[in-house]
Amino acid sequence: MACSAPRPAPNDLNAFLKSLPLALALCLLGLIGGIVAHYAHFPLPYMLGSLFCVALVTGLMPRALPQNYRFPEHFRSIFIGMIGATIGAKITWDVLGQLPQVSLSMAALTLFVPLTQWLNFLIFHKIGGYDRPTAFFSGSPGGLIEAIVSGEAAGADVRVLAVQQFLRIIMVVTCLPIGLSLYYGHPVGSAAGISLNRTAVGVEHVPAVIAIAVVGLLIFRRLHIPASQLIGPLICAAIVTLSGLSVIQAPSWLISGCQVVIGTSLGTRFAGMDLKRLVKATGLSILSVGTMVAVGLAMALSIAPITGQHMDVLLISFSPGGVTEMALIALSLNANPAVVTLHHLYRIILTVVMLGVAKRRQWFPNPADQQGPGKL
Repeated sequence: MACSAPRPAPNDLNAFLKSLPLALALCLLGLIGGIVAHYAHFPLPYMLGSLFCVALVTGLMPRALPQNYRFPEHFRSIFIGMIGATIGAKITWDVLGQLPQVSLSMAALTLFVPLTQWLNFLIFHKIGGYDRPTAFFSGSPGGLIEAIVSGEAAGADVRVLAVQQFLRIIMVVTCLPIGLSLYYGHPVGSAAGISLNRTAVGVEHVPAVIAIAVVGLLIFRRLHIPASQLIGPLICAAIVTLSGLSVIQAPSWLISGCQVVIGTSLGTRFAGMDLKRLVKATGLSILSVGTMVAVGLAMALSIAPITGQHMDVLLISFSPGGVTEMALIALSLNANPAVVTLHHLYRIILTVVMLGVAKRRQWFPNPADQQGPGKL
């Protein structure tokens, strides 16, 4: 994808072009699921709706996809990059100016990430019986894409890993808004129809978003930055925003479209997953997410009197769910969504760095030496 990188081999390009029609057809199916989820008032409707729809169809009709089908990575990366650019644009000088006020909660978050990673590893390895790489990367409290990519390289069972990571996000972004909605007596988050964009954004902003995404992908992939397809555009957008060179905003329909592509690509990972395995993964996910939320709640309760921040806002900041949904919940509580986003970006970056260290230091055996899958 990079201009300065070697051009794709003809065989790779032909394979990509051949896989594109099926990918677009799957995205259309995902869009239908996203629209249904939107009108059903699901949180993160276009991502989760497309994920559920594609996973259901490919699960019921396993022959609908070619054997060992992989969603085109270069196609998906562009849309992940646009999400990264949109998030990075939320980092403004006003947000950075609040860093001293959130330094304690950031320090607590620095403890939260390795602690929950370790607890999750114990849950998936000791209780779930997963092999060490599958358990470690399944327990990542963030960085879904990087966890899957790094886990695959370390010899983890990708289907097990993908299911556990999907369930983490699904449970947090579904249960937390529902729980807070019951607590407050009214809907919160995207289920309340709230958007990160307070005003309508025109199509004229789209070229800038795409350009930032592409530039971030080109530069940071060559630097071998972990989760470069997300972090690269995010950093580039933050630089552009902070320097005042441009205002980076994405229309809601573009963000929804990106979520459809990402959700669709993730949904294809469920192909061939049987009900028994899914039930086991769900039980482990309930235990894992419950543990992470309990740790986050304990930290929020302990530092709330010192920081002066509301306990519920701190809980949202420590909840290992989707960045967008957590920001939407904060917005519905009249909290600064950018501050909540900053916490979650820091959580993701910490997690991605930790996964990168595990991968580069080769904490796990070579994939060729693995004796089998993750025993799901």
